[in-house]
Amino acid sequence: MTKHNQDIGRWGESVAADYLQHKGYEIRERNARTPYGELDLIVMHNGGLVVVEVKTRTSARYGHPELAITPRKQEHLIASAEHYAQEHGIDHWRIDAISVEGKPNSGTPKITHFEDIL
Repeated sequence: MTKHNQDIGRWGESVAADYLQHKGYEIRERNARTPYGELDLIVMHNGGLVVVEVKTRTSARYGHPELAITPRKQEHLIASAEHYAQEHGIDHWRIDAISVEGKPNSGTPKITHFEDIL
């Protein structure tokens, strides 16, 4: 992954975290590593744990960001979330996705929140 893509990804995660906090979610952890992959955001909402996958693109020219959550990525998300929940003694959790379209310092990004995707 290029530095540009990493920078856009980090920006998108920050945008998503700000959006979630504004909606009343509590950020618990960012970029949590598990043996099965990294979890972008771990948040609490209404007493439950939510694992949030963030996908960012500068435009929809090659498709919307959420299209990058492939079946293989979904498998890794589930395995990572299950591992995280087990390690932290959490019984109930869900996986959300947030799609961010835009560029840093160029207006308001388009944010789409998909709840309970898997």
